[in-house]
Amino acid sequence: MIIKSSQFLLRPFAESDASSFAAAIRESGATVGRWMSWAHAEYSEAEAMSWFATCATERAKGVSYEFGIFDAESQSLVGGCGLNQFNVVNGFCNLGYWVRESWQRRGAGMFAIQSLKSFAFRDLAQGRVEIVVAAGNFASQALAERAGATRECLSRNRLKLHGTFTGAYVFSLVPEQS
Repeated sequence: MIIKSSQFLLRPFAESDASSFAAAIRESGATVGRWMSWAHAEYSEAEAMSWFATCATERAKGVSYEFGIFDAESQSLVGGCGLNQFNVVNGFCNLGYWVRESWQRRGAGMFAIQSLKSFAFRDLAQGRVEIVVAAGNFASQALAERAGATRECLSRNRLKLHGTFTGAYVFSLVPEQS
């Protein structure tokens, strides 16, 4: 599955993306690495390949839909996004995203949120999509709000970042907002 606009496209990761994925993570330690514990300064191609294999397995099972965000013209890797943590009984899931440092504030995150929101409601019949953002991650909080998500609450100890529990804001999207 590919989701495309004039500027960006979302597609599943391929083995050929491993080098650029690892480079994007290493480039973004001060931004992405601060808020995502898996994004560390020595991130390797082997780790990327392992992640891609997990993504493919979970996509085949229908339990997670992870995508790379790419520049539509150059095909350069811009970031990653996905729908995961599906609650089958209640019909909702989590939406996550990250954008490499050199591409931040250029519309990739907004494209990812809008595209995944539509995919979740239209194709996966979800009734709610949550975006969970660590307290202090003001850029991601602002992006969620600009994308139309409603800030619902500060959930204590909602995330574990770099081994420490931290509060996180829970934002929601519902089909009426799409």
